[in-house]
Parts: sequence; C-alpha cells; structure tokens
Amino acid sequence: MNEASSKQLLDKLIGFATVSRDSNLEMIAFIRNYLEELGVQCELFYNPEHTKANLFATIGPNVAGGVVLSGHTDVVPVDGQAWTMEPFRMTERDGRLYGRGAADMKGFIASVLAAVPMFLKRSLKQPVHLAFSYDEEVGCLGVRSMLAELEKRTHRPRVCLIGEPTALKPVLGHKGKLAMRCHVKGAPCHSAYAPYGVNAIQYAARLIGRLEEIGEELAQPERHDARFDPPFSTVQTGVIKGGRALNIVPAECEFDFEVRALPDFNAEEVSDQLHTYAQAELLPKMRAVQRDTDIRLQPLSAYPGLATAPDSEAARLLALLSNSSEFGTVAFGTEGGLFERAGIPTVVCGPGSMDQGHKPDEFITVEQLMECDAMMVRVADYLSNSD
Repeated sequence: MNEASSKQLLDKLIGFATVSRDSNLEMIAFIRNYLEELGVQCELFYNPEHTKANLFATIGPNVAGGVVLSGHTDVVPVDGQAWTMEPFRMTERDGRLYGRGAADMKGFIASVLAAVPMFLKRSLKQPVHLAFSYDEEVGCLGVRSMLAELEKRTHRPRVCLIGEPTALKPVLGHKGKLAMRCHVKGAPCHSAYAPYGVNAIQYAARLIGRLEEIGEELAQPERHDARFDPPFSTVQTGVIKGGRALNIVPAECEFDFEVRALPDFNAEEVSDQLHTYAQAELLPKMRAVQRDTDIRLQPLSAYPGLATAPDSEAARLLALLSNSSEFGTVAFGTEGGLFERAGIPTVVCGPGSMDQGHKPDEFITVEQLMECDAMMVRVADYLSNSD
C-alpha cells in the first residue's frame, strides 16, 4: 500500500456525485467490484426504493471481535457555493486534494480501500469489517438498516472506528441531534379585522420565543460539560414559512428547529416542553376564537450523542491506532451513537478537517491521507497480534 493508491481511489470516489438527495449506487457498485475482484464478498442493504445502499464486508476470520472501519458515502450539495474548480473531479494543488467529499469523508474510505490488499496478505487473528452507509448527512438515516442486521448476528465486532475528519486526532464524544417541524394552523381574515382571526405567524413567534427560553435554561453553568464546545445543549430555529399577503391574517405558519444535545441529555425534553406550552398556554386562546386551529409537532430526524469512556477498551485501542491519548470531542454528529446502541463501542478518528467540510473548495492534504494509510497499517498490526 502507498500514498498513490489511496490518492487514486480518492480520485475515483470524488467522481461519484453522491449528494444525499441522489443515489449512491454507482459508488457502491464501484466499491463492490473493487472488493470482489480482490476476493472479498460484500453485502448490500438497500433503502425501500432500491435507489441507495449500505455496503458491509468482512476480511479475516469469522470470529467475534475485530474492528469496524465505518464511513458514509453521501456528501452535501454544492448548490450556491462559489467553487473555483470542478467539485466532482479531484484537483491536486500544493499538497492538497480538492473535491466534494475529500475531507467528509471519502478520504477515509479511499484509505480503507487502499489497505484491503494489505489486510488480505496479513494473518489476521481478528476480522476487519468495512461499513459504508448512505444518508448520514440528512440525519444518519441509512446506517440503521445495516445495524439492525448486525445486531442479530452471533459474532459482534469489538469496536467501531468512524473515520469522520478529525485531523486524525482521537475523539470519544459528540452531541446528539433532534430536528423537528412545528405546524401552526390559524384562522384567516381581513387584516382590518385582525382580532377576529388567529394569526399563525404570531403564535409561531411565541413558540419560537419559548424555545429561546428553553435554550437559555440549558445554557446555565450547572448544565455545562467542559468537554464540548459550546459546553451545553443548544436550541435554534433555522427555517420559518408563513403568510400570503400583508392584508390577510395568516392561516398557516411552520418552522423547523433543532436541538444539539449533550450525550447525557434527552433532546426530546425540549419538544415535550414545547408541546406542553402549546397545549396549556396557546391552544386554549386560539380555540376560543376558532375551534379547528391547531399546533402540531413533527419529528424530522434524530440521532444520539456519543460518550465513550476514556478508560474503556475502545479508547485504549484508539490511543494505539492514533498514537495519542489526548482524547477530545467534536461539535458535529456522527453515526457513532447508533453503533453504540447496536452494542458496538465506538470512537471517531479520520483524516482531514471539518473546517473544510461542507464548504466550497473542500480539500484534504496529501499528508493527512498518508497518515491515515499509516493508521491502517496499525489496524492490521493490532488485528494480527491480538486475540
């Protein structure tokens, strides 16, 4: 294995425009063909429409234990971003490899795939599992079907390494996320008679105000966890729609909000508090004017946080693989909490930086890719020497 092989594979992977709204099947087919030509059998787990798939493969003995190397195949859109080069064609300049997904997280997948011939040549005592998912960027949705199947199996992996971009620094934790949509149904009328209607926008504003109050409560110092930045659970409203004309009391308004929750905080407490406020304070006033008004909360997506103990076996392995025990956390989410729920202890460490992720001219350095290749050698050493 060498730097050129992982770089060549990254060039191929970036060429697949696997934006979450589109299919990832061309990229999955490429990976499957690559692995099967090397003699590695693959399993695919499709979405209901058969337009996307997860891929799972195992190299080494069919025994319990081993390491899962996990990455997501989907990327965020490039729409509206000021790229100075083609986003879905890798460009190399000054030691950097540019392209959508270079850092988040096709660089890691390329390094893993480049290591497969090495894994096959080594006498592994424990297996290495490859797990590549879809729809991570829209709520960690795709990996769930693959994990549901893994939970049924007798042989459980010992640890999962998710290669999200951390500049190869070892990470043991991140926040969870809950995304919700609130629908407010008011009662329209001519704005000259506004008191006789129910203004959906104004009631939505009161709900948003209550969310801000909840966020302030969560930010109190006694609820801080200094491992995270910011050190508390956060609430924010990101999208709002409502109204048709200024001279019509608006009948409809909806807004989307999210909770970024510390691992020990149940994000649903926020939506529960908002529901209680709507039922007890707002709906009686609305329905005193018009009986069929309503406030409805709709879940959009959710994934749990991750908090792996620094004295755990998974943490010790991460220190070995990353050559560092200076564990940290990240602000962004991963599929790690879902692997944990499936009974697979999980850590996060991968090449590149999220400082470049989701931005125009996204890149990973050649140096980081080479360092990830070296980490794959340490993975092979560990699996060859441990029982």
